[in-house]
Amino acid sequence: MKTYTKLFFLLFLFLPAEAQTAILSCCAFPPAESEIKSLLNKVADWQIANFSYSTTRNLHDDGISAWTNATLYIGMCEWTKTSGDSARYRWLMNIGDISAWKMPSNFAGYPKYQLYHADELCMGQFYLDMFDVYGKRKMLRSVKERADWIMSHPGDTAMNISNKQSWTWCDALFMAPPVYAHLAKIERDDKYLRFMDKEFKRTCVFLYDKESKLFFRDSSYFGKKEANGKHIFWGRGNGWVAAALVNILKLLPGDSVYRPFYEGLFQEFIPHLAELQSPDGFWHASLLDPESYPSPETSATALIAYALAYGINQGLLDKEEYLPVLEKAWQSLVSAVNEEGKLGWVQPIGADPKKVTADMTAHYGVGAFLLAGSEICRMRR
Repeated sequence: MKTYTKLFFLLFLFLPAEAQTAILSCCAFPPAESEIKSLLNKVADWQIANFSYSTTRNLHDDGISAWTNATLYIGMCEWTKTSGDSARYRWLMNIGDISAWKMPSNFAGYPKYQLYHADELCMGQFYLDMFDVYGKRKMLRSVKERADWIMSHPGDTAMNISNKQSWTWCDALFMAPPVYAHLAKIERDDKYLRFMDKEFKRTCVFLYDKESKLFFRDSSYFGKKEANGKHIFWGRGNGWVAAALVNILKLLPGDSVYRPFYEGLFQEFIPHLAELQSPDGFWHASLLDPESYPSPETSATALIAYALAYGINQGLLDKEEYLPVLEKAWQSLVSAVNEEGKLGWVQPIGADPKKVTADMTAHYGVGAFLLAGSEICRMRR
């Protein structure tokens, strides 16, 4: 083995400088697993130490079962599974116990449309992830009840944004469809996939712009333009869809009749997102007008990096072409983590591009960061 190492070193010395740089760059990324673990543990631990939620106001966005927090739990589950450090499951179990393993709209005070609201289904992804680990029916029961009720009580199919009984905004594709895909896997029942596929495609036909290969956030943006005259395509909104495709594909069997559509969309959509990466490695709040929103935006960047890493790992994206894009994205994300482990530059809750500062963080941004880091960590295995 030592002889081969010496021979490689000698051959390396005779390579052109450009070739040496390319080899060293390839060897440097992904980082060593210990390096990724150290960073992601620091970020996860900072978030746990600084975690809070509301019990009295705006439970849709701020409650313990809100989509904002559910995205954090999903990322935390993925990182706990990837790292093999089961100690963090204790924190996640406590979250489930506090929320009584119930879907959020089961609580008093929610209007009926909340039963359909995709955001309120996001918590189901966390419960089902925990069911995979512990197999306790209480973790599954409320999710199944909600999904079954929605399928047996068809909602309003109008695709205007005021209707929350359908998936009328692109974020919804991250929040709800993976729940149905996961239930199909657990229950071995194709009815969940049939419903998911029909509703996902309905949203896709409505919001996916074939020419731009990007998703409008919702119908209210069809006629709106950025300051530079281009369409408004929101960075995080498209990031939500990118991550949604990953989470669905992870749950679909390799021979599933549904899989070709999602793989095809992934291979059309993600490469175009890659082309829109800014020189600093980030994707900005506005994909087509970064000059108006020059600040970094880590939630969009993390969600897109998650998709890139998955695509490379699964052979859906060419490694040679897209690994440099992912490397630049990861370096930008790492630069947004301060010494204590706080992730900054996360755009606040919204539906369109907004200004971002280094001090801004949010639970969903950390969840997205943990998803991206987990998938990058798998590259070393």
